Amino acid sequence: MAGPKIRKGDTVVVLTGKDRGSEGMVSRVIPGVGRAQTKVIVEGVNLAKKHQKPTSATMQGGIIDKDMPMPISNVAVLSPKDGKPTRVGFKINDDGTKVRVCKRTGVEL
Repeated sequence: MAGPKIRKGDTVVVLTGKDRGSEGMVSRVIPGVGRAQTKVIVEGVNLAKKHQKPTSATMQGGIIDKDMPMPISNVAVLSPKDGKPTRVGFKINDDGTKVRVCKRTGVEL
């Protein structure tokens, strides 16, 4: 089985939805279990207002903006060479290591 095509730390662009065209960094990938779809949390995208109660961990309560998960199919990785959305493929190097490559330009991610 291939590794994840989108990983934590990747810069992605949103393809569909209210935040279409927004760019951000993946802060978390939530794997899908069973029929559930894999989701990603992108920093600064798909924000929701959350009413936070004051606790010992968060001293202050109030309304906070929280990044919500979105389906992984709604985002695409940005190519490091030209900064355009691209698909991700895999290539095995001569030394046997498997790396992710940009389908547009062939550059390693």
